[in-house]
Amino acid sequence: METQRLTRDDFRALWLRRRRAFHLEMRDSYGVEDEEGPFRRWLLGETDDYQWHQSWLSFARMSTRRGTIIQRARIVTEPLSDYIKWAMTIDPQNIEAGEDIRYLPRHQAADIHLPEEDYWLLDEDTLVLSLFMPDGSSGGFGLVSDPGLLEECRTVRDQVWARAIPYAQYVA
Repeated sequence: METQRLTRDDFRALWLRRRRAFHLEMRDSYGVEDEEGPFRRWLLGETDDYQWHQSWLSFARMSTRRGTIIQRARIVTEPLSDYIKWAMTIDPQNIEAGEDIRYLPRHQAADIHLPEEDYWLLDEDTLVLSLFMPDGSSGGFGLVSDPGLLEECRTVRDQVWARAIPYAQYVA
């Protein structure tokens, strides 16, 4: 499988003139560098000004104003990990910026043939994997040109999205 490494800017540039951006997250915790401090402070009960998150929120707002539908589905283990609980406190900001965020308990996805990595599917034709290092930290993005994996990820997207529970219902 051929994978082209992408920077954050390369990845965001792929969004131009896209109608749909679907993100599948399957981990119960992430080692994203930008999130480490805010997550640690949340665990300690400290407040957050969310300055670290403004770049994404601005990008999401710009994208949705241009007409891109942003969908994020999280497959989660219940009971929820601290990381997922923390992510859920940030979700309202992402939703306000235009994302549609949904949750699917892992046991309800047991019959779905999930891929090895989280991914972004842009429209129907562009697959970007979220890459991770052996220690679980973020390894960036990889643009994949594998028609079989692309088709598999489209199928997974459709199955997961049909079952996933909208944020407001899941947290209720």
